[in-house]
Amino acid sequence: MAKPNYAFEKRQRDLAKQKKKEEKRLKKAGSKDAKVQGDAGGQAQPAETGDAAADAGGAAGGDGGA
Repeated sequence: MAKPNYAFEKRQRDLAKQKKKEEKRLKKAGSKDAKVQGDAGGQAQPAETGDAAADAGGAAGGDGGA
């Protein structure tokens, strides 16, 4: 009969703990993000599209002037 590999079992338990802890952390972070996006969701999107448009326009204007 083979000897039990306690180190392997411990490693598996540790990995399971880490995975559970990470999922819990992501769940908490996700709920915070959802609240933040829900409060300022309408304001955040136009700002992002405006920044992207300004970057594209600024790059084109800078190349034409040089």
